[in-house]
Amino acid sequence: MTVTVNDALAGTTVLDFSQVGAGPTCAMLLGDLGAEVIKVEAPAGDIGRKLGPPWQNGESVVSMSFNRNKRSIAIDLKKPDGPALVRRMAAQADVVVESFRPGVMDRLGIGYAALREINPRLVFCSISAYGQTGPWKDKPGVDGIIQAVSGLMSNIGTEDSPPMKVLAPAADMTTAYLATTAVLAALRVRDATGEGQHLDVSLYNSAVMLQQSAVASYLSSGEKPARTGTGAPYSTPNEAYPTRDGWIMIAAYHDDRWKAFCEVIGDAGLATDPRFASNAQRMKHRGELMAELSRRLAAHTSLEWQERLEAADIICGPIADYDMLAASPQLAHNGVIVETRNIDAGVVRMPGAAFGDRDAQSRVRRGPPAIGEHSREVLASFGIPAQEIEQLVAGGAVHERKESAS
Repeated sequence: MTVTVNDALAGTTVLDFSQVGAGPTCAMLLGDLGAEVIKVEAPAGDIGRKLGPPWQNGESVVSMSFNRNKRSIAIDLKKPDGPALVRRMAAQADVVVESFRPGVMDRLGIGYAALREINPRLVFCSISAYGQTGPWKDKPGVDGIIQAVSGLMSNIGTEDSPPMKVLAPAADMTTAYLATTAVLAALRVRDATGEGQHLDVSLYNSAVMLQQSAVASYLSSGEKPARTGTGAPYSTPNEAYPTRDGWIMIAAYHDDRWKAFCEVIGDAGLATDPRFASNAQRMKHRGELMAELSRRLAAHTSLEWQERLEAADIICGPIADYDMLAASPQLAHNGVIVETRNIDAGVVRMPGAAFGDRDAQSRVRRGPPAIGEHSREVLASFGIPAQEIEQLVAGGAVHERKESAS
């Protein structure tokens, strides 16, 4: 059997206490890499399970998209037996991912300091809005709020439009990828030194990092970036243009491609027009350039322009909606859409983890779990005797999946 990156974390146990988007996605990616991920949630479930529409047989599709390759155990952390049970599980775990507000895990007796006494090899990843320290550490924050306060929303849209957000949860996803990278690095350090560590990953820092070039440009120049719609703030043509039947994104800002582009659209004179002869001049006269190009590009369809431009090695692509995305032959070839199953929702399709292995679908070992679907199974796997499991369930510290009303 061929071993791939999807098996890299085989034998690694992750306890996932996180909720909604960033933390669950981090834990899911660790599961995609082969880790055994235990989703530890309250009897009512991760609050992300309430995100919707859409719903599939009563289950949140949004939540399921963050939670494949996990088993779920429902533990009531407000009961004394709950935190005590977590400490026993943590003694055998490799990673904890949590996204409570700073200090909550400590108050429950299952924070990093307490668990490190039990298991010094533990990698403990805390994901929060603003970080575990600092003047804003106690502020709540979600993806949209972080997009706002990080400056991201101020740069999206056009000069005359109100502030806009990235509709995909950009702050959550960037945080998830950063947290996953941090966990992998910490595991490497632990393997070398025998010591775990506490990782402090925030949506705020991640959203700032997402704006790498924009923030660096501001810090250098002191100039706030203009809202340029689809246009890049540093080059043009590098934006979307209307065609006869839609829109096409064109990147033809290098000198050789700019000249070739002008040839393709039938106006070689634009390349030598003093207003447009260099990228600096084109940026200065961007509005005029866009008007000139929009008028010419409106004469043909997006596909016609794509064929002509690609033949001249000019980078371009149509503005695809999700119908076009779903029908894309490249999407089908890459195998990035995976099919999995939830016990209540049935078959669920979602983007998988594209770690470089095109056989992504075969790497989905488990569908997104129902609340407490694996409670007894998980406890047994940690060596909890059957009689004690019965007592934990009877006492309400542990809950099992409720049968679907349907």
